[in-house]
Amino acid sequence: MSIVLRLAWRNLWRQPRRTWLTTGAMVFSNLLLVFMMSLQFGMYGLMIDNTLQVFTGHLQVQAPGYKDDQKMRQTVADVLPLADAIRAELGSDRVAARGWAFALASSEERSFGIGIYGVETVFEPQVSNIPGLVSDGRYLASNDAAEIVIGKVLARNLRVAVGDELTLLGSGVDGSFAAAVVNVVGIFDSGVKDIDRNIAEMPIATFQETFFLDGAGHQIAIVADNLDAVPEIQSRVRSVLPSDGDLLVLDWNELQPGLKQAIQADMGSNFFMYFVLVVLVAFSVLNTQLMSVLERTREFGIVMALGLKPGRLGRLVILETAMMGLMGTGLGIVAGGLLTLWFTGNGLSLPGMDEMAAQFNLPARMYPEVSALSLLAGPLVVFLFTMLAAVYPALRLRWQNPVEAMRAA
Repeated sequence: MSIVLRLAWRNLWRQPRRTWLTTGAMVFSNLLLVFMMSLQFGMYGLMIDNTLQVFTGHLQVQAPGYKDDQKMRQTVADVLPLADAIRAELGSDRVAARGWAFALASSEERSFGIGIYGVETVFEPQVSNIPGLVSDGRYLASNDAAEIVIGKVLARNLRVAVGDELTLLGSGVDGSFAAAVVNVVGIFDSGVKDIDRNIAEMPIATFQETFFLDGAGHQIAIVADNLDAVPEIQSRVRSVLPSDGDLLVLDWNELQPGLKQAIQADMGSNFFMYFVLVVLVAFSVLNTQLMSVLERTREFGIVMALGLKPGRLGRLVILETAMMGLMGTGLGIVAGGLLTLWFTGNGLSLPGMDEMAAQFNLPARMYPEVSALSLLAGPLVVFLFTMLAAVYPALRLRWQNPVEAMRAA
């Protein structure tokens, strides 16, 4: 076997320029696949985390039908004690009860319809990034204070600043008239205009009193440490819910189906481009090995005439391809891994990325995510297609007539 290995290795370097060009194509494609897949998965992670950390969370406890209808009467009874029980079960503060209502917010000059969240002021910063985005004033301080934080665009539309009053007019859970006067204590800037224009937050006790909820709410948001932990947390939360109730525990796929569909669509288009790249490399290897076989036709005819079986020659060609493929795969993984690690620490930013990233709730600088999947999946597929490309040149030797081969010029 050692003689066959040496022979295959020497055959590779009969034409060193051709071997290096083909190996270089494999290295470049593997480097590109490792980097692009790492960047792609890193972007997906950022998209999911940034989107879920605005309001949704990884999980939510809701009443049946609330996700689709968001009607005021679809409530979670005794929402604060239930949130406390979930926090005790999970041993985590990343759980927050909320209420939601639509109301007319009026300043001295203007009025706009907005969505108001009633939030637990202590725990909301653990599940949402809105409290950390307050750019003017402060966040809510107490669950029963008559105060509110609003988005930057809404503050401009209403022409209010920190310290001004807003009058809220809406409908209570029983259909009665709901009204409150609250002080603007903070203005947040999320960078997403729809959120900054339409969303406000107020303490949950004040919210419940204003909209006559009698201790009820509409959702309990839960944030997990990572996506892999979601199924276990979902099961544990279900065990805390009242056995005589019909409350639902929805994960992020159910809460944000459009997010998963957007990721799947993007993966489909990217994987198609990766497939085209792999096929091009495979044809390059096919061309190299076919040329190698054709230029050695006379040699192969002689050794076959001496009794060497075509199958052994075919295996020799396969072995030559495997050596070249392993060389290109190994160098490509190392080069791609080093490039990806550099950008993992420094990030990647392109001109014009700020506006495009803001549309998907992403930061302006992207960071690749190195994993075994992104590091090995692309190069292994390239190696597989490389070996498949060697099948035809190897099979061609089985059809070769020794006498005709020896007559070849």
